[in-house]
Amino acid sequence: MWRNSRRGWGWPVIVMHWLSALAIVGLFALGWWMTSLGYYDVWYQLGPWWHRSVGVILLVLTLVRLAWRWSQTAPQAHGTRNEQRAALVGHVLLYVLMLVVMISGYLISTADGRGIKVFDLFEVPAVISGLKDQASLAGEVHWYAACVLIILSLGHAAAAFKHHLLDGQDTLRRMIRPLR
Repeated sequence: MWRNSRRGWGWPVIVMHWLSALAIVGLFALGWWMTSLGYYDVWYQLGPWWHRSVGVILLVLTLVRLAWRWSQTAPQAHGTRNEQRAALVGHVLLYVLMLVVMISGYLISTADGRGIKVFDLFEVPAVISGLKDQASLAGEVHWYAACVLIILSLGHAAAAFKHHLLDGQDTLRRMIRPLR
């Protein structure tokens, strides 16, 4: 149940997948909403605090998820050879985009040399700061990569439903509960 098998994912992968999905959708919605806030709005400071804190936690979760994925067996892939290739490329792109979004967010937040306070529990130091137009360039990358990530995530979900509803495969079920 804890480890992956050739038939299905273990609980750690399933939990990390759904926590990541929830965080990504929530962060995108919060980020988009934050762009409409006025200076005197209560959420003008609180929104970015939540956004950065959850973003750092998601970065750690993603790194743990990648380490777990590389150390475990992956379930047998479904579909044709082309569908399996597309799934592999899609998963790699999802992980790359997640990392690009989070690293660019880090570069935005630390451009002024201050670290990121994560829920006021600890601080992630500013390792890279003061680069020319760092916040602006990282902001552009952050926004467009986040948009592509959301679009690709929707395609990922659509493919899971296609495999479940049209092909009758257990692709979606095995991301909901471990199959042995």
